[in-house]
Amino acid sequence: CGFDGGDCIAFKSKYPNCNVPDPSLVGNNRCDKRDYNSQECGFDGGDCDAFNALYPHCSVVNPSLIGDGNCDSFPPYNTEECGFDGGDCLKLKFNVPIRECGVGNGICDLEFNREECGFDGGDCIEFNAMYPNCTVEIPGKVGNGL
Repeated sequence: CGFDGGDCIAFKSKYPNCNVPDPSLVGNNRCDKRDYNSQECGFDGGDCDAFNALYPHCSVVNPSLIGDGNCDSFPPYNTEECGFDGGDCLKLKFNVPIRECGVGNGICDLEFNREECGFDGGDCIEFNAMYPNCTVEIPGKVGNGL
Protein backbone atom coordinates (compact mmCIF):
# COMPACT_ATOMS: atom_id res chain seq x y z
CA CYS A 1 0.00 0.00 0.00
CA GLY A 2 2.76 2.41 0.86
CA PHE A 3 0.18 4.20 3.05
CA ASP A 4 -0.79 6.23 -0.04
CA GLY A 5 -2.26 9.35 1.42
CA GLY A 6 -3.66 7.44 4.40
CA ASP A 7 -5.75 4.99 2.31
CA CYS A 8 -4.05 1.98 3.84
CA ILE A 9 -3.98 3.02 7.47
CA ALA A 10 -7.45 1.59 8.20
CA PHE A 11 -6.63 -1.60 6.28
CA LYS A 12 -3.33 -2.16 8.11
CA SER A 13 -4.93 -1.49 11.49
CA LYS A 14 -7.65 -4.08 10.77
CA TYR A 15 -5.35 -6.63 9.08
CA PRO A 16 -1.81 -5.90 10.32
CA ASN A 17 -0.39 -9.23 9.08
CA CYS A 18 -2.21 -9.31 5.74
CA ASN A 19 0.41 -8.88 3.03
CA VAL A 20 -1.28 -9.23 -0.34
CA PRO A 21 -0.48 -7.56 -3.67
CA ASP A 22 -3.82 -5.73 -3.92
CA PRO A 23 -5.42 -4.86 -0.56
CA SER A 24 -8.46 -3.38 -2.33
CA LEU A 25 -9.57 -6.95 -3.10
CA VAL A 26 -10.06 -7.66 0.63
CA GLY A 27 -13.74 -7.13 1.41
CA ASN A 28 -14.82 -6.54 -2.21
CA ASN A 29 -17.73 -9.07 -2.01
CA ARG A 30 -15.82 -11.70 -3.99
CA CYS A 31 -13.88 -14.62 -2.49
CA ASP A 32 -10.42 -14.11 -3.94
CA LYS A 33 -7.30 -16.23 -4.31
CA ARG A 34 -5.55 -18.30 -1.65
CA ASP A 35 -3.46 -15.54 0.01
CA TYR A 36 -6.55 -13.40 0.52
CA ASN A 37 -8.57 -16.29 2.00
CA SER A 38 -6.41 -16.48 5.11
CA GLN A 39 -6.83 -15.77 8.79
CA GLU A 40 -4.40 -12.85 8.49
CA CYS A 41 -6.66 -11.22 5.89
CA GLY A 42 -9.91 -11.95 7.73
CA PHE A 43 -10.72 -14.64 5.15
CA ASP A 44 -10.77 -12.01 2.44
CA GLY A 45 -12.53 -9.51 4.68
CA GLY A 46 -15.40 -11.99 5.17
CA ASP A 47 -15.85 -12.55 1.44
CA CYS A 48 -14.84 -16.23 1.81
CA ASP A 49 -16.94 -17.05 4.89
CA ALA A 50 -19.74 -18.77 2.91
CA PHE A 51 -17.23 -20.62 0.70
CA ASN A 52 -15.26 -21.82 3.73
CA ALA A 53 -18.46 -22.97 5.47
CA LEU A 54 -19.56 -24.99 2.43
CA TYR A 55 -16.13 -26.36 1.55
CA PRO A 56 -13.95 -26.29 4.69
CA HIS A 57 -11.34 -28.66 3.22
CA CYS A 58 -11.30 -27.20 -0.30
CA SER A 59 -8.03 -25.44 -1.07
CA VAL A 60 -8.03 -23.89 -4.53
CA VAL A 61 -6.22 -21.01 -6.15
CA ASN A 62 -9.43 -19.36 -7.38
CA PRO A 63 -12.52 -20.02 -5.19
CA SER A 64 -14.77 -18.03 -7.52
CA LEU A 65 -14.56 -20.92 -10.02
CA ILE A 66 -16.36 -23.23 -7.57
CA GLY A 67 -20.07 -23.32 -8.42
CA ASP A 68 -19.82 -20.80 -11.25
CA GLY A 69 -21.78 -22.98 -13.70
CA ASN A 70 -18.70 -24.24 -15.58
CA CYS A 71 -17.12 -27.61 -14.85
CA ASP A 72 -13.45 -27.19 -13.96
CA SER A 73 -12.76 -30.90 -14.30
CA PHE A 74 -9.20 -30.84 -12.99
CA PRO A 75 -8.11 -31.30 -9.36
CA PRO A 76 -8.45 -29.79 -6.87
CA TYR A 77 -11.70 -28.24 -8.19
CA ASN A 78 -13.41 -31.48 -9.24
CA THR A 79 -12.98 -33.26 -5.89
CA GLU A 80 -15.27 -34.31 -3.07
CA GLU A 81 -13.72 -31.65 -0.80
CA CYS A 82 -14.77 -28.97 -3.30
CA GLY A 83 -18.24 -30.46 -3.92
CA PHE A 84 -17.14 -31.59 -7.38
CA ASP A 85 -16.61 -27.97 -8.42
CA GLY A 86 -19.63 -26.85 -6.43
CA GLY A 87 -21.80 -29.26 -8.42
CA ASP A 88 -20.64 -27.95 -11.78
CA CYS A 89 -19.03 -31.29 -12.72
CA LEU A 90 -21.89 -33.55 -11.73
CA LYS A 91 -24.07 -35.05 -14.43
CA LEU A 92 -27.23 -37.17 -14.35
CA LYS A 93 -28.38 -39.58 -17.03
CA PHE A 94 -28.93 -38.06 -20.46
CA ASN A 95 -26.06 -35.68 -19.69
CA VAL A 96 -28.38 -33.17 -17.99
CA PRO A 97 -26.54 -30.99 -15.47
CA ILE A 98 -27.50 -32.04 -11.95
CA ARG A 99 -27.94 -28.38 -11.01
CA GLU A 100 -31.10 -28.37 -13.18
CA CYS A 101 -32.50 -31.23 -11.10
CA GLY A 102 -32.11 -29.56 -7.71
CA VAL A 103 -28.61 -30.74 -6.82
CA GLY A 104 -26.36 -27.94 -5.68
CA ASN A 105 -29.35 -25.73 -4.90
CA GLY A 106 -28.41 -25.04 -1.28
CA ILE A 107 -30.75 -27.69 0.17
CA CYS A 108 -29.48 -31.09 1.31
CA ASP A 109 -31.66 -33.70 -0.48
CA LEU A 110 -31.51 -37.35 0.67
CA GLU A 111 -31.94 -38.59 -2.91
CA PHE A 112 -28.61 -37.03 -3.94
CA ASN A 113 -26.72 -37.35 -0.63
CA ARG A 114 -24.21 -39.90 -1.88
CA GLU A 115 -20.66 -39.82 -3.14
CA GLU A 116 -21.43 -40.24 -6.84
CA CYS A 117 -23.66 -37.14 -6.65
CA GLY A 118 -21.03 -35.15 -4.79
CA PHE A 119 -23.19 -35.32 -1.68
CA ASP A 120 -25.93 -33.31 -3.39
CA GLY A 121 -23.50 -31.04 -5.18
CA GLY A 122 -21.94 -30.07 -1.88
CA ASP A 123 -25.28 -29.23 -0.23
CA CYS A 124 -24.96 -32.14 2.22
CA ILE A 125 -21.26 -31.81 3.11
CA GLU A 126 -21.93 -29.71 6.22
CA PHE A 127 -24.86 -31.93 7.28
CA ASN A 128 -22.77 -35.10 6.87
CA ALA A 129 -19.93 -33.58 8.88
CA MET A 130 -22.27 -32.56 11.72
CA TYR A 131 -24.37 -35.76 11.69
CA PRO A 132 -22.15 -38.52 10.21
CA ASN A 133 -24.43 -41.46 11.05
CA CYS A 134 -27.78 -39.74 10.51
CA THR A 135 -29.91 -41.09 7.67
CA VAL A 136 -33.19 -39.21 7.80
CA GLU A 137 -35.66 -38.68 4.99
CA ILE A 138 -35.40 -34.87 5.04
CA PRO A 139 -31.92 -33.83 6.24
CA GLY A 140 -32.84 -30.14 6.10
CA LYS A 141 -35.22 -30.60 9.03
CA VAL A 142 -32.47 -31.78 11.39
CA GLY A 143 -31.35 -28.93 13.60
CA ASN A 144 -33.71 -26.38 12.03
CA GLY A 145 -35.29 -25.40 15.35
CA LEU A 146 -38.72 -26.83 14.53
